[in-house]
Amino acid sequence: MTADGRVNDPEALRAEIVRTRAALGETVEALAAKADVKARTRAAIGVTADAMAARTRAALGATADALLPARRTRLVLAAGVTIVVGAVAVLALRGRRR
Repeated sequence: MTADGRVNDPEALRAEIVRTRAALGETVEALAAKADVKARTRAAIGVTADAMAARTRAALGATADALLPARRTRLVLAAGVTIVVGAVAVLALRGRRR
């Protein structure tokens, strides 16, 4: 080690370079993920759709089991469309605010 705190050992320098490159690569990947608006939007819609589907199932409870299969399918499709339209509207409003 030199008087100013730097390391003279070539192996230690190489190891530090490898660590720095790895950290830089992770930072670049994180920034790229934040910049990928389409992927973030899809993920937000997926999370919202899953949450709304769970709420719909909970709200319907035993009533859904008593419905005819065709009617249940139409109900689930209508709920899904409503969820997606709502999620897109929320994301569109968020985008206008920025």
